[in-house]
Amino acid sequence: MEPRGERLLKDLVAASHLMSLEQLPGVVAGHAAHAGLKDVLIYVVDLQQNVLLLLTGYGVDAAGDPGAEAAELRVDGTLAGRAFQSVRAVTGQTADDGTCPCWVPILDGTERLGVLRVTVERDDDAAMEDAESLAGLVALLLVSKGPSSDSFSRLVRTRAMTVSAEMQWRLMPPMTFATDRVVIGAALEPAYKLGGDTFDYALAGDTVHLGVFDAMGHDTAAGLTSNLAVAACRNNRLQGAGLVETGRAIEEVLVEQDQSGRFVTAVLAELDIGTGMLSWVSFGHPAPVVVRNGRWVTTLECTPATPLGTGLGVEATLCREQLEPGDRLLLYTDGIVEARDPDKQEFGLQRFVDFIIRRNADGMAVPETLRRLVNSILEHHAGRLDDDATVLLLEWLGPAPPASAAEATEQT
Repeated sequence: MEPRGERLLKDLVAASHLMSLEQLPGVVAGHAAHAGLKDVLIYVVDLQQNVLLLLTGYGVDAAGDPGAEAAELRVDGTLAGRAFQSVRAVTGQTADDGTCPCWVPILDGTERLGVLRVTVERDDDAAMEDAESLAGLVALLLVSKGPSSDSFSRLVRTRAMTVSAEMQWRLMPPMTFATDRVVIGAALEPAYKLGGDTFDYALAGDTVHLGVFDAMGHDTAAGLTSNLAVAACRNNRLQGAGLVETGRAIEEVLVEQDQSGRFVTAVLAELDIGTGMLSWVSFGHPAPVVVRNGRWVTTLECTPATPLGTGLGVEATLCREQLEPGDRLLLYTDGIVEARDPDKQEFGLQRFVDFIIRRNADGMAVPETLRRLVNSILEHHAGRLDDDATVLLLEWLGPAPPASAAEATEQT
């Protein structure tokens, strides 16, 4: 007999091909119930990762109990939020019938999309495995259905978004990415009023490409400028251009398309994840920082070229640094360190790096570290930033482990 978990996943995959996002909750709950998983609810996290929101598509009788389910749960201070933060399943209090609610993180790789609520028998390991598998499939369905759903986009926003921010969020890659050798996380604020800040990354073979951009201004024109810079960066990178060549190409595109004098500061970088060799160029941008062994090692100074789009023709210098396994590389914009409290005191580079170091010492994963960093900066600045603040954090886990003797024999 086919295990119930396998049948659940097969049936859901088959049902998903012609399913809209609004149909997802009902279809998932129905198939899960046939497999013995009761009261399944899907919560997705908002844009700033502060609240978990009941997915669009549930009726008033969600889980068979009208009005009983909270439409919104805080990430901080709830069992659901604990599952989201820790990326581990969390169970609630056992009821008289021996069942208990369980919160399972919904993950697309390492990208935290939300949590799955399900009722299971206490100590039913098979049901827990099925719930975790179901959460994984729900993640894939959200990634598949979400981009084409305005309902989803509306749900994860808690306020109106500017046109510039709309452009930036549509352009950027996922906020988290990981393999067995590298973890990448990013954070941006103000999420709903982004101007000229953005970031980019991509993996090609053993090379991770990174970029952080900060366009002059805080308006829609700044967003257009940074979008143009990222598009030019990607276009030339995909043609095999190196970092210096890519910077030169971005410069040419910006000068050609915009005669108003707007410019972009940037750091472009490449990491060989097989060796840990980092290469980078700077265009009038804050220097990257490396955190090693739980302490601040150094800023990576490199003779900068002028900001991109100035047309001054100053050639970038290619710099290199050998990373060690476990190193955390920080690329950021000036809004991170220049955020000021009501007394005009800056958040500062020292506080920024110390925050990363402390969370690293706590064993906190990159995505949760950045979520808490943004909240700390917002708290320092009384909840509102006057400038865009962006950080891109890469953790290099080390080269791939050597092949076993059997693998080596097969390869030869």
